[in-house]
Amino acid sequence: MATEELEQKDRLWITDLYTASLGQKSKERFALESLKVADVSLWIAKESMAELPAPEFLVIADNCSVIDRFNDEKNWVELYLTRPIPMAKSRQLTQIMGFMSGIHTSRAYKQLEAAVDCIIDFKLDETSDPAQNLIRIRSLRRVGFDGRWHKLKLTENLEVVLEK
Repeated sequence: MATEELEQKDRLWITDLYTASLGQKSKERFALESLKVADVSLWIAKESMAELPAPEFLVIADNCSVIDRFNDEKNWVELYLTRPIPMAKSRQLTQIMGFMSGIHTSRAYKQLEAAVDCIIDFKLDETSDPAQNLIRIRSLRRVGFDGRWHKLKLTENLEVVLEK
C-alpha cells in the first residue's frame, strides 16, 4: 500500500512536529501549529478521540526533544507522563518516542524511563574506521533480553538490519 492510502485508511499517521519547530504551517494531514504544552495537550486530546485500529497502530516520534525549546522541562515531561504514554498503554498502541541524550536533566530522563516498558539506545561509535551505528535494549519489562550493543548495517536496498 502507498503512504497516501495507508493515511486515508487511518493505518498510518505521520505527524509533523518539525515544521512547527520552524514557526511555519505544515501541509501534512496531522500536524501541530504550536509546540507549547497547552496547545500540544489540546491537540492530543482531540486526536485521541479518533477511533484507532489498536493494537495494529504504530506511533513513531523520532525527536520528542524538540518540545524542550518551547516549554519548561517540568511541563513537557508532565505532558508526556499524562497524555501520550498512558494513552498508548490504555489503547495497546505500539509507540516509539525518541529523546536526544545529553540535553535534558537526569531527572527528566529518569521520569520518562520509569513510565515506559522498553528503552532502546542508539549510538555512533567513532572509535573504528568506518564509524559504526550501534543499538541495544537497555531495559524491557517482563521479558528477558540481550542488553549488549549490536552493530546496525545499511543494506544495498537501504534497509537497516542487525549485523550478524
